[in-house]
Amino acid sequence: MTHILFDDEHLLAIDKPLGLLSVGSDEERQRTALVVPREAPSRPGRAVALWPIHRLDRETSGVLLFARSRAVRDQLQKDWSNTVKVYVAIVEGLPDPAAGTIEQPLWEDQNLRVRVGARPGAKQARTRYQTTHRGPCRSQLEVHLDTGRKHQIRAHLAWLGHPIVGDDRYGTSDVRLCLHAQRLVVRHPTHGQDLCIEAPPPPVLPRAL
Repeated sequence: MTHILFDDEHLLAIDKPLGLLSVGSDEERQRTALVVPREAPSRPGRAVALWPIHRLDRETSGVLLFARSRAVRDQLQKDWSNTVKVYVAIVEGLPDPAAGTIEQPLWEDQNLRVRVGARPGAKQARTRYQTTHRGPCRSQLEVHLDTGRKHQIRAHLAWLGHPIVGDDRYGTSDVRLCLHAQRLVVRHPTHGQDLCIEAPPPPVLPRAL
């Protein structure tokens, strides 16, 4: 069952589990993060209309936010660059220095793989990271996503030489992709105050250290 983290008249946030699409695709339309909250609304007997504000990769768990109207969705997406987006990642190796900023453009090749480097059509991307725990040969990072490009964290950390554990696209496979959207801070669409929504990382992540 999908855990609801926040629910009011304007917004709904869930802790998206591993393996669930944020929205439907041509191949899968039934079991998505958009459909599941509609099937189990917090207000029985009332129709549930939801609009996705952002997306998470299928392999990424954590905070996923929906709007209850198009107007709220448009308002938050317009201000999305000011949203605080914090992730937890378990990576291979021990980054040195332990904290830093990756500012490298990203582009997508014909096989839908995101590449790092400057070229016509590449989009600027900025990722900040800080090591919070070290294991014998892996590290836990707190990652701040300053831009929202496809596979940004995964591609940037692999470019750094520290791919995310379990990333079979940019690194090597493991029990799961060890990337979790832990915290989202948005400006509430009505009262304008910051709304902080958090989802604790699943136990498998720290165990992967």
